[in-house]
Amino acid sequence: MAADVLRVNGIDRVALGVLLARYGLKLRFIAHEDLIPGSYWGESEAGLVADCLYARLDTPVHSVLHEAAHYVCMSPERRAGLDRDAGGDDPEECGVCYLQILLGAQLRGVGRERLCDDMDAWGYSFRDGTTRAWLEKDALDARLWLREHGIVDADDAPTWQLRG
Repeated sequence: MAADVLRVNGIDRVALGVLLARYGLKLRFIAHEDLIPGSYWGESEAGLVADCLYARLDTPVHSVLHEAAHYVCMSPERRAGLDRDAGGDDPEECGVCYLQILLGAQLRGVGRERLCDDMDAWGYSFRDGTTRAWLEKDALDARLWLREHGIVDADDAPTWQLRG
């Protein structure tokens, strides 16, 4: 992963916590030397256990938003037993990626462009190449999936509702 991705210590952490709380998620920070509970990828990547999203100050913002989007997009049954592995299928994963970008746009100092760049630096891959190209050319299925599940409205704005 590129060293210059935006990390949690570079943004307003209170605003991040408020954003996640809109979905019922609790943001929990842990010490730099500690392993992150519920982290699927390990190292500094965010983790999910039940309704808690764990991060360190060196956790990439895109990782926090991706895991938060998984929480929002997963079925209630999977959410009830959540511990590390969010699961889901390809259409849901596309919805997760799209939602994380929408959430990034809600945070001052993050925004769509920066989140797309950081996703590319981490290694997200899409049929059209870059994250930005995917948004412009191939994300219709993700938007429709999010609308179908009530996660975004007809204007692709977050509804602040969990998948029911």
